[in-house]
Amino acid sequence: MNSRFDQVIERKNTLSLKYDFHTERNKAEDVLPLWVADMDFPIPEPVQKALQERVKHGIFGYSDGKEDYNQSVIQWFSKRFSYRPAEESLVKTPGVVYALAIAVKAFTKEGDSVLIQNPVYYPFADVIQQNNRKLVTNPLIQEYGKYRMDFEDLERKIQKYAIRLMFLCSPHNPVGRVWTKEELLHLGEICFRHGCIVVSDEIHCDFVFSSHEHIPFPSLSKEWEQQSILCTAPSKTFNLAGLQISNIFIANPQLREQFIQESEKNGYSQCNIMGLIACQTAYEQGEAWLEELKTYLRGNISYLQGFIQQYLPKIRYFPQEATYLAWLDCSALFDTQEELESFIEEKAKLWLDSGTMFGEEGKGFMRLNLACPKVILERAMEQLRKAYEELEF
Repeated sequence: MNSRFDQVIERKNTLSLKYDFHTERNKAEDVLPLWVADMDFPIPEPVQKALQERVKHGIFGYSDGKEDYNQSVIQWFSKRFSYRPAEESLVKTPGVVYALAIAVKAFTKEGDSVLIQNPVYYPFADVIQQNNRKLVTNPLIQEYGKYRMDFEDLERKIQKYAIRLMFLCSPHNPVGRVWTKEELLHLGEICFRHGCIVVSDEIHCDFVFSSHEHIPFPSLSKEWEQQSILCTAPSKTFNLAGLQISNIFIANPQLREQFIQESEKNGYSQCNIMGLIACQTAYEQGEAWLEELKTYLRGNISYLQGFIQQYLPKIRYFPQEATYLAWLDCSALFDTQEELESFIEEKAKLWLDSGTMFGEEGKGFMRLNLACPKVILERAMEQLRKAYEELEF
């Protein structure tokens, strides 16, 4: 039976970063884009209708969310993750990356060290280094076809570099891990013991598959809640990135005030009215759409996994516990990342994200966005298979 997500919608000439900026990003016009993390699916109909009604009003002055907005956001996390943050802890920002940058400036000073766990979402490193802080990495360890945290290295580096701020990616982009309660507890114990604030980017939390369970980091302990910041957004869940709305929970009043003051220094106050409307409507009326989407994505994941096993045996697909981003180990194909990227773009005619974007630990890897109609994914895989079969092993 056809799904609403099977529909192929033309996205060219819509100012889409994914489809309209080949030239600006030095890509050939004929490469198929499966890179940046937005979806090729239209947003839920109730959200479309709510936005259309607001457009009909015709006035777009200064706006802000009120209590009903706050409660819709809080209720979403309470219902889905059994975590109910206090309403006063909510701070709205135009994006999670913006919030990460504000956290760096609010809680550290120039020259301080901030820790991340590579390979990880590349803006983590960007907002640290661009704000003249020192980047410290606690690389994840590959073991038995899966990634895990290196807790000994984590504690050693927190002590060595006097780390007072770390970024946690949960669920993890790009490796697709859903951190277990035991892993999060271990991390929390180390950070709390050394007074390290944890900024937890949980933007992919709604895309958790199989028997895995997403656990919001601040929900583990009332004490840790006071020493952490939870970054959330509807942008990945409902394909709303262009509307620039994120919901940041900061339980500690002192940290919250520092964060708000730093944000105000950057000239930011009210959110985009369309983002506010889209977020509230999505959280109130979009759950059925999301569950249907997750079923569709599971189908794409299953197809991708099976195709790689059957036709691309030298490419290793890491089991995907979360996100719609596949992490592909292509290290057996070429000696260098440059050769791999050339093969993907020039032979397979695909536009994927190079693994080294996420740190040196991503060498030999590519990240593929599978949030697209299956027919597009099938086309991409056939192009890759054809190019793969021309290689000499």
